[in-house]
Amino acid sequence: MIKALFTFDYYADKIKKFEDLGYNITFINENEIKYSDSIKDIEMMVCNNPFIKLDINKLPKLKWIQLASIGFDHVPKDIVTKNGITVTNNSGGYKIPIGEWIVMDILNLLKNSMSFYRKQQLKRWEPDESIFELYGKTVGFVGTGSIATEAAKRLEGFGVNIIGVNTTGHAVKHFNSCFPMEELDEVLAKSDIVVITIPYTKDTHHLIDEKRIASMKHGAFFINIARGSIVDEQALIKNLQNGKIAAAALDVLEQEPLSKDSSLWNMDNVIITPHNSWCSELAVTRRLNLIYENMRRFAAKEELINVAKISRGY
Repeated sequence: MIKALFTFDYYADKIKKFEDLGYNITFINENEIKYSDSIKDIEMMVCNNPFIKLDINKLPKLKWIQLASIGFDHVPKDIVTKNGITVTNNSGGYKIPIGEWIVMDILNLLKNSMSFYRKQQLKRWEPDESIFELYGKTVGFVGTGSIATEAAKRLEGFGVNIIGVNTTGHAVKHFNSCFPMEELDEVLAKSDIVVITIPYTKDTHHLIDEKRIASMKHGAFFINIARGSIVDEQALIKNLQNGKIAAAALDVLEQEPLSKDSSLWNMDNVIITPHNSWCSELAVTRRLNLIYENMRRFAAKEELINVAKISRGY
């Protein structure tokens, strides 16, 4: 039997399905996890982020970590590299709901939906003729991976110009044109709507800073569904206040949960959601299917799906 640790019980009712693959499974909530002899011999783990409380360096037999997330910036890369631990993520598992969420955010910003919701609460009948059409706009994606591609696919029907930035500028399906990272400023300058979908690494920390924001069109709309730390939040706030950025939809923030003291809460031109874009009734099923298939492969000593490139950071 392969000793496995789950740090969440989303699939407690599916335990027999995993055990039938040849696993002896232990559940410990990662909010309460700590090292003990009961887990010292685990060979694989399925988790979100137990690494704050659990030192995996104390698990000498650990060979594989299956993440429920796409990002793996929270994984102790030095330890997994030193110990030869394979890390797999949920790449692609959330691309459809997040792709839909991006379209929703774009329309909410351009149609100023939040103002209508506020008026509804106040029972005020006040039309707004200042809203924008999406048709004919340029949507610029910083990052052209699976999430951006799903969003671009859905945006094609709106008659927009879809451009993107990636490492080399290679062509990506559903994009009208793509550019290398060296031309990021030029892409930002062309974009009516900027969408951040790039992975978080040491190289993308505060990639969108005061200088990058200065490159954007005056009155551009801004969306971030990637990681909060890709954006210099104080620079973003400043430019939301002075009108350089017309409005923003932020599903991720530098500090999560967002502090109640943050001025973002009180800004009429900001939509804040609690890192919720990945959620859907089908996302959990897709994640279960991936975990099951990878556990089957691990038991059969086959190649795993979604092996993370730890050294590259994405």
